Amino acid sequence: MKFFVDTADVSDIRSLAETGLLDGVTTNPSLIAKAGRPMVEVVKEICDITPGPVSAEVTATDYDGMMREGEYLGRIAPNVVIKLPLTEAGLRACKHMVNNGVMVNVTLCFSAAQALLAAKAGATFISPFVGRLDDIGQDGMKLIADTVQIYRNYPALKTEVLVASIRHPIHLIEAAKMGAHVATIPPAVIRTLYKHPLTDRGLESFLADWKKTGQSIL
Repeated sequence: MKFFVDTADVSDIRSLAETGLLDGVTTNPSLIAKAGRPMVEVVKEICDITPGPVSAEVTATDYDGMMREGEYLGRIAPNVVIKLPLTEAGLRACKHMVNNGVMVNVTLCFSAAQALLAAKAGATFISPFVGRLDDIGQDGMKLIADTVQIYRNYPALKTEVLVASIRHPIHLIEAAKMGAHVATIPPAVIRTLYKHPLTDRGLESFLADWKKTGQSIL
């Protein structure tokens, strides 16, 4: 499974990229707004940090506007992925962009039917939002299971399932067990993946025993 980080905070991205475990980055207008800097400047800096896919989202809602903004964002760097909403205009723009060699991430997916449409449109990635479905009392992980199953039934569909709106490690692990291709994870959730009380306790025990030997490796 590929790990993307869901943020526009360049310092967080740089820190996580240094681990060697980061495969890409996703941003959206809300995350860019939180960064408090010009969008193009932020996306360019992120693309300089990681060679992996970097999603940059259009804000236009009409087809022509999406095409213009997508072309502009695509000029920032070769690893930019144009992020489009799962609307009729968004899917039309997706089909056109993909046919012209542009990577596209179709976002705000909340049903398996929508996911199937995005794959038919040739999306590089589909972003189903699990946490937001959980928030309204639905089972977000069922959407991942259904989407993965549908895509497997039709090998001609090459769209990768990019699990979004991840709130905790259980979302990630369940998505990985289902066979989702990618997870985009907030920095805080990524850092919880390292932690386990038995790891901390075991390390303390090893170091205490080592100290008793009076030895030094160097």
